Amino acid sequence: MTPHDLGVLFDELADAGTPTRYHLDRPFDLAPSPTGNGATEWTVPELALLVRETAGALAAAGAGPGDRVAIVKANHWDYDLLACAAIRVGAVPVKLSDHLAPEVLRVLLDRCAPRVLVTDLDVLGRDPAAGLAGTARTTIVVGRPGELPPGTVHLDELSGHADPGPHPRDDDDPLVVVHTSGTTGVPKLVSHTTRTLIHHLARFETLPTPRIGLRRDDSLFNASSYAHGRTICWTAVAPVRGPRHISFSSEGRPDTADLLLRAHPPTVVEALPSRYVRLRPLTRRLDNPFQDVRTYISTYDAVHPPVIRSYLQASTRRQPLWMQGWGQSETGPLTFAFHTRRSVARAADGSATTVRDLGRPVPLKTRLKAVDPDTFLPVPAGTPGLILCRTKALAPDYPGESERWTAKTHGSWWNTGDIGTIARDGSVRLLDREVDHLPGFSCLQAEDMLEDRLPEALEVVVLARTGADPLPVVVTEDGTLAPASWKRAVDGLPALAEPAAVAWDDVPRTGTGKVRRAALLERLTGSTETCGTGRWT
Repeated sequence: MTPHDLGVLFDELADAGTPTRYHLDRPFDLAPSPTGNGATEWTVPELALLVRETAGALAAAGAGPGDRVAIVKANHWDYDLLACAAIRVGAVPVKLSDHLAPEVLRVLLDRCAPRVLVTDLDVLGRDPAAGLAGTARTTIVVGRPGELPPGTVHLDELSGHADPGPHPRDDDDPLVVVHTSGTTGVPKLVSHTTRTLIHHLARFETLPTPRIGLRRDDSLFNASSYAHGRTICWTAVAPVRGPRHISFSSEGRPDTADLLLRAHPPTVVEALPSRYVRLRPLTRRLDNPFQDVRTYISTYDAVHPPVIRSYLQASTRRQPLWMQGWGQSETGPLTFAFHTRRSVARAADGSATTVRDLGRPVPLKTRLKAVDPDTFLPVPAGTPGLILCRTKALAPDYPGESERWTAKTHGSWWNTGDIGTIARDGSVRLLDREVDHLPGFSCLQAEDMLEDRLPEALEVVVLARTGADPLPVVVTEDGTLAPASWKRAVDGLPALAEPAAVAWDDVPRTGTGKVRRAALLERLTGSTETCGTGRWT
């Protein structure tokens, strides 16, 4: 089955009798109910009606063909339902994370110039001086009603307006705007078209791939950041496969996620790396809820070996698989790597395991090469270089920053901004982002090794610095680290500074849970100076 036009996705699935049931950890902000007891279980026909009703409300607010509809609200899958409704009326949804600071949101809203802004009272109340409500002609507030700021309207006030019906668009017209993670500063807006997002990214995922393809008897569990680009592509694919159940964890808390997992035990799990870390304690119980999982999927950022090992061991399947995708908001996935219990097992000699091998380029879809960052000439196989790619799924532009887009193109190649090696067989090994890279050293590989040697670590972040040894940051439950543990962990490793031990909430993160390395470095040292140039961030 091929991916559908997002504007009519649920209508067509309903017409086909797709029986999937959808389960939520909390009600949608689109349909919260005044008492706070909104629905947490949905059928396909009910979702189709919700999208049509939302499309009517957006049209009543003035959204029409070619207009931009910005969405920034509490994390939930209804980001994508709002996007489907905007696409239905011919508008272009712009998905923005509510983790962004008000001043950063204001910059992105000014760049995209939305006709309609859909948001919530929490976002609007964080910094009234930022004037977020004034960035659009109409600001719609979702969630439970409250005292509305001047010039805003609650979604309930727009209910009952007729759905204008689906509005077609050219395959090369903008379909959706997302943004990059923003680990190094203000995120970049990324515009995708129907051709790049649906024809090249979503359609590829609907291929009936053995072992990892979705089945009708599957139960899916998804814990993501729904403001980002991955989920809109996922929404164009997963419902089309018609699995039995799809469950959504919007908050990623172990207590609420555990209820969903036990009610509908998953066979396929896709989650943010940070969500895998936070839910990891659930894998340690004898009655853990991951016993029937055959496939784990991870994107956005690296997941370290101890975490992968915990989830694979939690499954009672004979050969569960961990699929790690590497790519960017601009490109979609470029490579896939697959891990098994055997591939992430601790070595017999006690040496640490690393999972920096990203696999090979996606067949028939992607080409990669490594070049010298100064000359852009190809480097020999196995030599660290700047990774460039070619893919038909490449987005066409950064809205409001076209010159920045041009700076990242090199002929027909796209600059990923990552430093890595490409072996003779085409396999890719990631070392670092260029902005963070210290020649002769890999922060990411050091993180893998330290996490494997520090069982008490939730996460380890190694920050490269100019004129000083790399600074390791060890994240633990209580923000402490025993000196003896650290001494054992660094035995035989390259020189590192004394570690900073912090708790999880002390680490600045993006909406996808990625560590904002520059912000963390500044918090700990007072400086943001790293070893790379940052020319291609």
